[in-house]
Amino acid sequence: MAIRTRLTEALGIAAPILSAPMALSAGGKLAAAVSASGGLGMLGAGYGDRAWIEREFAAAGRTRIGCGFITWMLATQPEALDVALAHSPAALLLSFGDPTPFAGRIHDAGAILICQVQTVAHARTALDCGASILVAQGAEAGGHGALRATMTLVPELADVLARESPRTLLVAAGGIGDGRGLAASLMLGADGVMIGTRLWTSPESLAHPNHQRAVIDAEGDDTVRQTAADLAAGVDWPAEFTGRVLRNAFVERWHGREREHRAAADAERASYRAARAAGRSDEIGVYAGEVVGLIHERLPAGEVIAQVVSGAEALLREGAGSFLA
Repeated sequence: MAIRTRLTEALGIAAPILSAPMALSAGGKLAAAVSASGGLGMLGAGYGDRAWIEREFAAAGRTRIGCGFITWMLATQPEALDVALAHSPAALLLSFGDPTPFAGRIHDAGAILICQVQTVAHARTALDCGASILVAQGAEAGGHGALRATMTLVPELADVLARESPRTLLVAAGGIGDGRGLAASLMLGADGVMIGTRLWTSPESLAHPNHQRAVIDAEGDDTVRQTAADLAAGVDWPAEFTGRVLRNAFVERWHGREREHRAAADAERASYRAARAAGRSDEIGVYAGEVVGLIHERLPAGEVIAQVVSGAEALLREGAGSFLA
């Protein structure tokens, strides 16, 4: 692996790749595998379950990893941040909410503050609280996100950083699953990428194999942004963030019928959670990004990282020359 960027230098990693801290799916085994393969693996502490955080840091062993939280949820249980920081993560990522109330504690703990942002306004808030790295998340991403596309958000934020905070690093996220995505992101002005769905399908992920198979069998046209999965799970996400999931029977039943779904969701919640645990993929919202059309097999995380880096390296070494006279 020979791609060196400001991100690899700042984090002391060999590959300019972070794994997405996918809530409750990106556990210690996946994070450790990504870090062992040259990137920086991130735990998906998400909703702040302290027992889960302890268990998954233990699963990562002594491997150097980071950890990510859903910021608006962390605000309801801020003590979860202390649980994570006690394990001395290399970096702490906050997304979906104002990071300002937590930034000081993260800086004081010696962790690198990473903020995932979906708009220019989000980016400026993150800069104001001292974020060292911004993750520009486009709407192509699986799971929760907003409206901006990766292709335009990344270069716009690269320009903002060049003018206002040139030492801050930029990572692209959303729709990235192979070497083409990494190479393109670097050309757009990013210092590296964050990969979610592609690694979610790895055997080290905590995702149920049936849900992973549904993602592998899907095409990019088979996803949709919606709120039905949050209503079913009983999680009250801010309105600006919707979740991208696979189109399936559950989504067809409830997408666009939010009022009726809200009235029925409490009674159906136990069966929804049971379906998720049992791997009945057609009965739940399976979070996945548009990159599903590029995923054709269930590969270990290390192989994914190696393929992405080698593919990007080949394009950067040889591909560009074919377009120049």
